[in-house]
Amino acid sequence: MKNKRRIATLLLAVVLLFTLTGCGSKGTNEDTGRKDAEKIIEDNVDNTVKDQADSSSEEGAAKEKRTEYPVTITTYGSDGKELVTTYKKAPEKVLAVYQGSIETLLALGLEKRIVATAGLDNEVPDSLKAAFSKTNYLDEFTPSLETVTMLEPDMILSWGSLFKEKTLGEASTWIEKGTNTYINSNTRPATGEVSYDRTLENEYKDILNLGVIFDVQDKAESIVKDMKDTVEAVKEAASKQEKKPSVLILESYDSTFTNYGSSSLGGDMVTALGGKLAKEDGSDLGKEDIIALNPDVIFVVYMPYEGDDAEKLKQEKLDVFLKDESLASLSAVQNGRLVPIMLSEMYASTTRTKDGIVTLAQGLYPNIEIK
Repeated sequence: MKNKRRIATLLLAVVLLFTLTGCGSKGTNEDTGRKDAEKIIEDNVDNTVKDQADSSSEEGAAKEKRTEYPVTITTYGSDGKELVTTYKKAPEKVLAVYQGSIETLLALGLEKRIVATAGLDNEVPDSLKAAFSKTNYLDEFTPSLETVTMLEPDMILSWGSLFKEKTLGEASTWIEKGTNTYINSNTRPATGEVSYDRTLENEYKDILNLGVIFDVQDKAESIVKDMKDTVEAVKEAASKQEKKPSVLILESYDSTFTNYGSSSLGGDMVTALGGKLAKEDGSDLGKEDIIALNPDVIFVVYMPYEGDDAEKLKQEKLDVFLKDESLASLSAVQNGRLVPIMLSEMYASTTRTKDGIVTLAQGLYPNIEIK
């Protein structure tokens, strides 16, 4: 990364280039500059009034589908290669590290099965705060191997770049010790020179896999169905448009721009929604490249972290285009089609995938009503 923000970023930038070459952003895996755990817990307190019993629990609801244990699930190792894991029963002491891992378990009503959480960049959605308050949020933003060992988890759910010797430990080593691991598929590490595409299907697959692992398949399928239904509704409405809008998804760093191409989740979302990527290659672009491509829409990537002023950061990223005279001729600038999108909505987004789909769809087709 070329500035302090990029050095400070957690995984929403960690793996984006140097660990996950198929995506666009750059970063490292440091805790620098983040709020302490006490402040994060305070920010995620549920202030809503509940008139009825908590409905987020996995118990009590009638299930149409049941998991028959033992069940085998394919995930990935620290080297990016496939790992087959076996679950004799639903895990009871899960360590969930990073936003998407935590929020997915909470959305599935699994807070009682979480031994600890860590690594929140943003507040969890209001609907999940009551569940989050029941978890043990760690002081360490990225738990050390020593901390993880002391927790004695029976499952670790996180991003691929964290399963390293100096952080959570090697994935295959944990499995050999009897602790299953699950890596978000869109953070699968490169295997040597081979990198892997980030896709919507991967996000769907992870949620559905967790539904099988924890015997909450109905909930998982409901979440995924909502996402797929939104995509199909947008595609149907977009098919009546005369022209597919051309698109760039750009994250600015000083004088260069990371382009999220066809192998990124954001790029795959745009294609799924009927848009056309102006540049499918995910390599960095300069101003001259952007001017030459002149897309109809530019999605401007921003990522606020705990302690950041989200609106200020968003405007700063937009101003990179709005206040640069050399970019004033761009169609997207002149026609007001610069659209901000949070990185967490289009990179390893898990349950935030629906938000990303809606943001992209509204930017692509401002005249279409999207639910």
